[in-house]
Amino acid sequence: MPLATDDFLDIDDVTPAELDALLDRAAAMKAGEADPRLADATLGMIFEKPSTRTRVSFETGMTRLGGHAMFLGPDDIQLGHGEPLKDTARVLGRYVDGVMARLFDHADVETLAAYADCPVVNGLTDEAHPCQTLADLLTIRETVGEDATVAWVGDGNNVGQSFVVGAAMAGIDVEVATPADYGMDPGVFDRAAEFGADVEPTTDPEAAIDGADVVYTDVWISMGQEDQREEKLAAFEGFQLNADLLAGTDAAVMHCLPAHRGEEVTDDVLESDRALVWDQAENRMHAQNALLVELLGGE
Repeated sequence: MPLATDDFLDIDDVTPAELDALLDRAAAMKAGEADPRLADATLGMIFEKPSTRTRVSFETGMTRLGGHAMFLGPDDIQLGHGEPLKDTARVLGRYVDGVMARLFDHADVETLAAYADCPVVNGLTDEAHPCQTLADLLTIRETVGEDATVAWVGDGNNVGQSFVVGAAMAGIDVEVATPADYGMDPGVFDRAAEFGADVEPTTDPEAAIDGADVVYTDVWISMGQEDQREEKLAAFEGFQLNADLLAGTDAAVMHCLPAHRGEEVTDDVLESDRALVWDQAENRMHAQNALLVELLGGE
């Protein structure tokens, strides 16, 4: 199913039917189905923020698809050095077949998409991480099944916001527990409601995980928030995924990584049989490969 969108800036840029088809394609590609449609294609990868999983999964994925990925860090291009972002976008659009951008400001990836004459993929912004959501949904589908309830426990950050909307699109029930001052943008729940979800966030992590098949968390102190460390550690007391919180439940545990072991999740939980985190990490590549084929591969 060809995507109706030219860019992928957040998870609901695709329809539920397109999302389902992307996950089907990702599963087939993970199982070994070859798709050479990106032979000789080039993906420009803009990194304002460093990342292990994003760089390696996109670069390896493009190689497996017959194409090439080009790393463009802050010292490699004029991003942030005087050239307007729209000019960078126009130039890149003349050179490459697609752009993946991992940026701070979500408005910047929107500017790239507006001015680049090629598809633009959001590899992460402060508001959204849709590629992670694709991997998360693929992981849930192949482990606990789509008839699942997932509890998001922790910071109402970019990963959580994209996941809540994506889960709604996939028909997965989500419970959300965050500290009062660190919740998700209310607009996220409005977007989820458009797909039939009725998410009522709470500040009680024990209530959120009651009956959950999966408990999902992420770091409390994201990149660029280091000056808030002490304040956030105090605010998130009681939200750590540990043996006590998870006692009495058989729920699997998800984390998008990197994890701050001993803060949002304990080492023993992350190393236990509950953890799906390594499947999530692997599935970044398979889900993104499916997306890249649809966006860059043509009919």
